[in-house]
Amino acid sequence: MASPMDAITAIHNAFRRDLAGIDAAALGSARDKSGLSETTERYRFFNEVLVWHANGEELAIFPLLENVAPSVAEAYIMDHRGLDAAFDALDSSVSARDSLETARATAAFKFHLDIHLAKEDAHLYRLIRERVSVPDQGKALGLMASTVPSERFPEFIAWIFPLLGQDDRENMTRIWQTVMPAQVFAGVIQLVRKAVDDDWPELARRIPELAT
Repeated sequence: MASPMDAITAIHNAFRRDLAGIDAAALGSARDKSGLSETTERYRFFNEVLVWHANGEELAIFPLLENVAPSVAEAYIMDHRGLDAAFDALDSSVSARDSLETARATAAFKFHLDIHLAKEDAHLYRLIRERVSVPDQGKALGLMASTVPSERFPEFIAWIFPLLGQDDRENMTRIWQTVMPAQVFAGVIQLVRKAVDDDWPELARRIPELAT
């Protein structure tokens, strides 16, 4: 059965995959001097999602961690401020239409984020899984999700599900099915169906009740 923290793992995997694509596009633009690509410009929405995620962690996850592992979250908050600075450098480079500086800034952003997510997966969320009850994890996940503006949730679904593998899609869907009111989930799953497109039959096979 999916754990509430599996949803965080899925989000982290989406961040990794999307930023890898943005980084590759930035490098390609710097090499052929053809200008910044549409893929690179996608970084602005990527960062919006990253800010929602970081705010959610600071609102819901870090206080929960403080109860079971005092002072551990302090270093992760420092990482968040570092990511803010990395984004500012990237934003300045793109605004200046400087493809070389954009590639440098994107690589630095990716390097920092990759390390941060790896530390969270291996350390922070391991502590949450081991020391916090599943019901409390679920409550924290719900509070964390509240940082995504409701009117932007369709954009979030359209962004994340194409970036996920089948296991992450299944886990995310099962968790939402558990924590969302039935009426809300019924609307959300239609957005998921649109986002996964031709892969919907596989998701429905894994979660048979979606087909009913």
